Amino acid sequence: MSNRYTEGPVTGTTPSSYGIPLQRTPDTAPDTAAAPPAKPPAGRDRYLDLLRSIALVRVVVYHLFGWAWLTVLFPSMGVMFALAGSLMARSLKRPAWGVIRGRIRRLLPPLWAFSAVVLTLLFAGGWNPTKNTEESPTWALLELVNYVIPIGAPPFPWHIGSKSGLLEDTWAVQASGPLWYLRAYLWFVVASPLLLWAYRRAPWPTLLAPLGLTAIVGTGLVKIPGETGNAVTDFAIYGGCWVLGFAHHEGLLRQIPRYVAVSCSSLLMAFGLWWASGHLGADGWDLNDIPLAQATWSFGFVVILLQYSPSWQELPGRLAKWDRVVTLSNNRAVTIYLWHNMLIMATIPIIDLVYELPFMQGDSAVAAMDATYMLWMFCLVWPLIGLAILTVGWIEDIGARRRPRLWPDGGRRGGRRGIRRQ
Repeated sequence: MSNRYTEGPVTGTTPSSYGIPLQRTPDTAPDTAAAPPAKPPAGRDRYLDLLRSIALVRVVVYHLFGWAWLTVLFPSMGVMFALAGSLMARSLKRPAWGVIRGRIRRLLPPLWAFSAVVLTLLFAGGWNPTKNTEESPTWALLELVNYVIPIGAPPFPWHIGSKSGLLEDTWAVQASGPLWYLRAYLWFVVASPLLLWAYRRAPWPTLLAPLGLTAIVGTGLVKIPGETGNAVTDFAIYGGCWVLGFAHHEGLLRQIPRYVAVSCSSLLMAFGLWWASGHLGADGWDLNDIPLAQATWSFGFVVILLQYSPSWQELPGRLAKWDRVVTLSNNRAVTIYLWHNMLIMATIPIIDLVYELPFMQGDSAVAAMDATYMLWMFCLVWPLIGLAILTVGWIEDIGARRRPRLWPDGGRRGGRRGIRRQ
């Protein structure tokens, strides 16, 4: 199983309430009673909802199988940050402090539920955060605050329990991995009023500045030690995608001829692959380990996705049969992102019980089970995610100050209308 601390995210974030209806500023009609002003399209942009759902599925598959090529096929984190940035730009038509407070309120309750479970398991397993650390005992205890408010990296043991235990001894690393996305999302939310102010005064410098910052801090040209360096690098890598969300909402991307946008993006993505080819890490083409390649590939990829954005009010054709799944995953994005790693690990002791069944005592049956073990994990993790949605997903509604719902797939209210406009 792949052990990633560099990707999650949506998350975050991340994760959760990133619905983004496309809004256009209506043209002012002539001053006549017969020609009222045009109205912006109502409802959700289902194309963007579909992208978010694909991003979440890709994150789960990546963390299960650890396939490095998935980071090239679909850069989920860049997509999720761009969608969140677009929503944030839309929301900032209201007073900034109220918007920031609302985003934080939606983020924290699901995090608290997750942290309560993780910390309970850690302390029950004998973990003492003041031991085996270079930090002072007081500082080590203060770092636990990051399980409550994700302003930094939460502490966790690299090994706890035994390899023969119910969960493998690296479960804490896997469980804490997605929390980096929530930290990045929180800082983007806090910085958004300033970023949007800068974008509206100097769009292109603000849009491209994160790529330049990544070239400085993500290549080793300037090294910032510790978790501060990791946070700055994450901010730089995905800052361009976040601001691309601004550009999408503000209409800048629609002003650029498509052939120009696609050509420039393709060149930028080609540079990213070229850079990656000369800086491959232990996991090969895993762009999470190559900051500049991740930043440039994600940026170009997101530009193309948003340039071709059809602004669907309904999922068309054969995609319509996935409407409820898309609605559910968008309504429970934080829950899915936070819990998926824990649930992937939970499949292992469940599947291991199969080996105890009478018909599994032969060598051929064991060999067949061993050969298909990862496939069984893939099949089992989705029902477990569904169980998590039923068990703790309603906490997202509490954070959003709306009536708790067990399974918000829009079924009772007609598909996309089941998602509350943010």
